Amino acid sequence: MHAIRGRNPANGESVEVIVDNGLVASISPAISTEDQWLSPGFIDLQVNGYCGHDLNSDSLAPEAVVALAHQLVALGVTTFLPTLITAPEQQLVSSLRAIAAARRISSLAAHMIPCVHMEGPHISPTEGPRGAHPRAHVRPPDCDELERWQTASGGLVGLVTLSPHWDGALDYISHLARRGIYVAVGHTNADPARIHAAAEAGARLSTHLGNGVAGELPRHPNLLWAQLADDRLTATFIADGHHLPADTLTAMLRAKGLERSVLISDAVAVGGLRPGLYEAQVGGAVELTAEARVGIPGTAMLGGAALPLRNGIANVARLPGLSLRHAIQMATENPGRFVGGRGALGVGAPADLVQFTWHPGDGDLTIGRVLVRGVEQ
Repeated sequence: MHAIRGRNPANGESVEVIVDNGLVASISPAISTEDQWLSPGFIDLQVNGYCGHDLNSDSLAPEAVVALAHQLVALGVTTFLPTLITAPEQQLVSSLRAIAAARRISSLAAHMIPCVHMEGPHISPTEGPRGAHPRAHVRPPDCDELERWQTASGGLVGLVTLSPHWDGALDYISHLARRGIYVAVGHTNADPARIHAAAEAGARLSTHLGNGVAGELPRHPNLLWAQLADDRLTATFIADGHHLPADTLTAMLRAKGLERSVLISDAVAVGGLRPGLYEAQVGGAVELTAEARVGIPGTAMLGGAALPLRNGIANVARLPGLSLRHAIQMATENPGRFVGGRGALGVGAPADLVQFTWHPGDGDLTIGRVLVRGVEQ
């Protein structure tokens, strides 16, 4: 049994959390800890890699997945979904096996990875909505392929991002929903009616809303308004300062509502590395700038994100009308609904906790102590 203190972002009050046997045993008022905040560990529903560890490598090793988990926990992330993008089925199956093996050899990875996010391959093949995904491997939804994914991973696929424009997509969405697999709309050129039909069929998320979409859209109606308006869809947002301008992100968060908004990093393997040119599985040849923008040289296209979730939290906390409380909610409690109810600070909850320093106006959080199941990392 041990204690950790900090200010609760929900109300600004200092608390002492007693941890016992991996759970929060008690929460009580504490002497003021002005410089330290304490929240549930951050939950990132979309991680492609970080600091050289690439989940979309064509030869992913279990040890690389474990190393990535250690990198992320140092950034305050205590739960994440390894995210595999559009690729040949053989590669996806191999990567799923590696992730499953990582969970077997590492108790930390087993806890941090509740399931896997498949971002594709059932996305739009159209330039623009497809983003940096390889056109050659885009393909329609296939229930038999899903079963092969689940067989390879021991049932680890828990979130699938797809475009509902495909023939048979609505039946596929219903099939996944019945299996308890979350479906997200993303990388799509589907019309508004099809977006609403996908939600009716069981889709419950929009993946990085405002990105993975055509550069030009009709004023109205269009697929962005449809996703913002449909209360059945919770939207994820990349708040790295590059994917969405501040005004756009502010307006989208207000329209979607804080309860239905989730922050993600969409981090790729070049995140955390020095600026320069890299050859990446996500996006191919990419350039990482000093401003932490990952772009495809010679185009305006992004090739993923370089900043971890903590930067997105800080960026949102600086937006008009928003605060640290709102940003933390969008990185803990809200995504926690899609990973079994994690992300709460309450008695009996898993002791996944992060202590950090942040002052109004800061563009980043300074991570202090991190506990995973009550064990300091």
